[in-house]
Amino acid sequence: MPRFLGDAPTNKLAILGAGGHAKVVADTAECSGWKNIEIFDDSWPSVCLTGDWSVVGDTQVLLSRLQEFSGVVVAIGNNEVRTAKIELLIRHGGPLVTLIHPSATISRYAKLGAGVVAFAGVVVNAGVTIGDGAILNTGCSIDHDCILDDCVHVSPGARIAGAVRIGRLSWVGIGASVRQTINIGAHVTVGAGAAVVNDIADGVTVVGVPAKVLPGHKF
Repeated sequence: MPRFLGDAPTNKLAILGAGGHAKVVADTAECSGWKNIEIFDDSWPSVCLTGDWSVVGDTQVLLSRLQEFSGVVVAIGNNEVRTAKIELLIRHGGPLVTLIHPSATISRYAKLGAGVVAFAGVVVNAGVTIGDGAILNTGCSIDHDCILDDCVHVSPGARIAGAVRIGRLSWVGIGASVRQTINIGAHVTVGAGAAVVNDIADGVTVVGVPAKVLPGHKF
């Protein structure tokens, strides 16, 4: 089971990543009660600040200091990069935690993996399983009995109907919708505002209403 903030509200959190996404992760952590947050990014020391939070080192610095932290989370939107960083932290014993914004509604009958972030306004209903490292971005909804594999990113305002399966490292764009019982493969990109009404094979980009494969856009 993932570790949640409520287990130790005064513990120290490390965030890996210093882009705009990291600001939302840090804000979610603060809203959830984390009091001591440090941010790390490979652009350090040229980047030493993201929003109101200081960037104090790069990945190697974080690895050398992992024992200081009760929790660590990767705040990188790119699915492939996030996966690589999560795997690196796990190999070094990093204590991955799941962050849930207080305004998110997560069913007690849903299962969330380690390293998941669920932002403000997210809804996750009963019977859902979310894999490790997934991003549930602002205001998205995941209905009953869905399965999202590791490091899926569901963008703000996307709507996933019941019993949908989304494969590893897939990205559902902002405002997209997915009909019930649809299977979306791994490494898929669903374009902004798309309406997915048919199953999607691995490694393609789909756009439009209804969503169709964009020629020449394969993973």
